[in-house]
Amino acid sequence: MSYRVGVDVGGTFTDIVVFGNGDFRVIKVLTRIDDITGAIIEALQENGINLGSVDAIIHATTLGTNMLLGQEKLVKPKIALITTKGFRDVIEIGRQIRPELYNLFFERPKPLIDRRDRFEVDERVDADGRVLKSVDINELKRISKVLLERGYVGVVIAFINSHINPTNEVKAKEVLSSLNDGIDITLSSEVIPIEGEYERFSTTILNALLRPILSQYLSDFRGKLSDAGFNGDIYVMQSSGGISSLDLAIKTPVLFIESGPAAGAVAAAYYSRIVGDCDVASFDMGGTTAKAATIIDNEPLVTMDYEVGGKMHYGRLVKGSGYPVKLPYIDLVEVSAGGGTIAWIDEGGALRVGPISAGSSPGPACYGLGGDRPTVTDANFVLGRLGEFLAGGEVRLNKKLALDAISKLSDALGMDVIETAYGIIKIVNSVMSKAIRIVTLERGVDVKSLKLYAFGGAGPLHAVELIEDIGIDEALIPRHPGTFSALGLLLSDHKFEKTKSVLKDIDKLSNEDINVEFEELEKKVFDEVKFDRDKCVLLKYVGLRYRGQLEEIKVLWRGSLKSSLQEFYSRYKEKYGFVSYDEIVEVSTISITVIYGVEKPSIKKMNEKPYDAKPDSYREVFFTDSWFKTGIYSREKLRPGARIYGPAVIEEYDSTILIPPNYFAYVDGYLNIRIKLC
Repeated sequence: MSYRVGVDVGGTFTDIVVFGNGDFRVIKVLTRIDDITGAIIEALQENGINLGSVDAIIHATTLGTNMLLGQEKLVKPKIALITTKGFRDVIEIGRQIRPELYNLFFERPKPLIDRRDRFEVDERVDADGRVLKSVDINELKRISKVLLERGYVGVVIAFINSHINPTNEVKAKEVLSSLNDGIDITLSSEVIPIEGEYERFSTTILNALLRPILSQYLSDFRGKLSDAGFNGDIYVMQSSGGISSLDLAIKTPVLFIESGPAAGAVAAAYYSRIVGDCDVASFDMGGTTAKAATIIDNEPLVTMDYEVGGKMHYGRLVKGSGYPVKLPYIDLVEVSAGGGTIAWIDEGGALRVGPISAGSSPGPACYGLGGDRPTVTDANFVLGRLGEFLAGGEVRLNKKLALDAISKLSDALGMDVIETAYGIIKIVNSVMSKAIRIVTLERGVDVKSLKLYAFGGAGPLHAVELIEDIGIDEALIPRHPGTFSALGLLLSDHKFEKTKSVLKDIDKLSNEDINVEFEELEKKVFDEVKFDRDKCVLLKYVGLRYRGQLEEIKVLWRGSLKSSLQEFYSRYKEKYGFVSYDEIVEVSTISITVIYGVEKPSIKKMNEKPYDAKPDSYREVFFTDSWFKTGIYSREKLRPGARIYGPAVIEEYDSTILIPPNYFAYVDGYLNIRIKLC
C-alpha cells in the first residue's frame, strides 16, 4: 500500500494527514521545536505507517517568516548585492511611505544587506531595453576579490531595467561564476522580471537570503526521512496555493514564505466547491495564531501586495514596515490569537491578550508542562467549553493549574475568575473578528453572502460567537477540523508560475503580438518544469494598468485585447469605485500559470436521515452571563441528518465545537456540521 502524507508544522501542534488506497487518517502531536522531523517520523511509525510505503510527503514550513522575525538559531547568511552605479541605496531608501506618521521614534526596517556589502558596477540599460553601457569586466574582477576575502556565501545581481533586458545581469553572473567557483549567484531578472526596482531588489534579496537556510533545512528533512526508510518525493507548499518540487523550493524559496497558512485556504476553497458553497470566509485558529482568508467563486483571493516581517496592527499590515515581496500570495490576514495566546495586564491596568504565545513548550498552564501564564485555552477550560483531554488523549488538562493561572489576573483586576476568563474570550474574539472583517468587508465583500468555514484546533470553539459578531449567517465545521490545513496539502495541485514584462500601450499592440509573447514564455515554462504538457492546465494572464500607475490588474487572456480591456475596466471599478475610459491603458506584464493535478481524497455525500441526536453526557458550560447545563456529544457517533440544539458541545479527536443557546447544528451528507440561529 502506498501513501501520500501532508505535514503542517505549527507553533503548538504538528498536524499530519495520511491518504492512500482508500485509507485516510489524521494525526495530531505537539510540535517538538528542537526535532521537528523526528516528531513527524515517530508519529507516523506509532500510527502504523511504514515510511517505505509513502510515495510523497507534502510539507508546509514557516522557516522564511521565522528567519525574518529573528527566531533563535536562524542566522541570516552573508549575502552581497551588486547593482548599477548610483543605485546602491535603493533598498535603504525604499518608497516614501511613512508607516507610523505620528510616531517620532519609529525606525525603518533595517536593510536586508548592510551598506558595506553593497557594490556598484558602471553599466546601464535604458527603459526601452537598449544596452547603453556593458558591464565592466575589470570592475567585476575587483569586486570578485572582495567577495572572496570577506567570505560571502551568496551574491545578488540586480541592475536597473534588467526586467526588460537581462543581458548585463547574465554577463555579470558568467564573469563572477568563473572567478568565484561555488558561490551562489541570484539574478533579479530570473526571480522577478518586473518593473519597480525597490520591490524587485527586495524580493530577490529575500530569495538569496532564504536559499542556504531552506536548502539546509530541506536537506536535513530529507536525510532524516531517508534514514527512517522513506524513499519517495518531497513537495513544499507555496504561498500562492500550489505545491512544487524540492528543487524549485531551494531555487526560489521566496515563493514559500507563507506556505502553512495558504494550505488552509486551499482546503476551504476545494471543500466549498465539493459541498456547493460559492463564497466563503476561511477561518483557521490554531495554538499560536488565527488566519482569515476569503474564497470567491471557490477560489482564494490572491494578492501581489505583500510585505515580509512587517508590523501588524489588529491584523492590518502597516505598509512600509516590512520587506516587500512582489509575488502572488493568497490574501491572508494573520493575528496573534490562538489557543496558546497569553493574557496579561498592561501598565494601565487593562486586560490584554497576545501577541505572545505559550507555544507547545511549556504551553498553556492547564497542559501541566510547566507553563504558568494564563492563555485562551485555560480560559476555555475554566468556562467548561473544553473537556479534560485534547488530541485524542495526548494532552490531559488540569483545571487547578488553569484556575491558578487566571486567578493571578483576576486578583490584580479585582474581578471574579469566571468573569476574567470570559473577558479573555471576548477580547480574543474581537481580535479575530477584525481579521475576518479585513479580508471581507475591507475587500468589498458582503459578509451576508458568505459562510464561515472554521477549522484549526481552536477555530470551531469560537466560530459561532464570531459569526454572531460579524453578521455571517452560517458556520460550517468540516470533518477533522484540527488537521484541515494539513488536508489542504493533499488537496493542492502542482503549480508553476512565470511572468514577463511587456510595458507597452494596449493600443500599440495586436492580439498576435500578445500570442507571440505567450508562445515564448510558454517555451521557457516547460523548459523549467517537467510536467506532461498534455496533462496540464495552462492559465494565461495579462497584467493591465493605467499608464503611470504601479499596481496592475491581472485578467485572464481569452485571445482578445478588446475583451481584456473591458474586463480591466470592470475589475478596476469594482476595486476602486471609479474608472476612466480616456486614460491610456498599458500591458505591463503577461504571465502563465501551469497546474498539474494530483489524486485527491474523495469526499462522497451520504444520505441524510434527520433525527435528534442524544448527548453522551452533560456538564456546566458558561455562555455570556451564566452557566448552562450543556449536552456533550461525540462527533464520531453523529450520522448525516443529526440535529443538535444549543447549548451543546461536540467533542472529537482534534477539535471541540461550541454551540451556544439559540443556535442549531445539523450534520450534512458530507459529515460537516452546519450551525445557524434557531
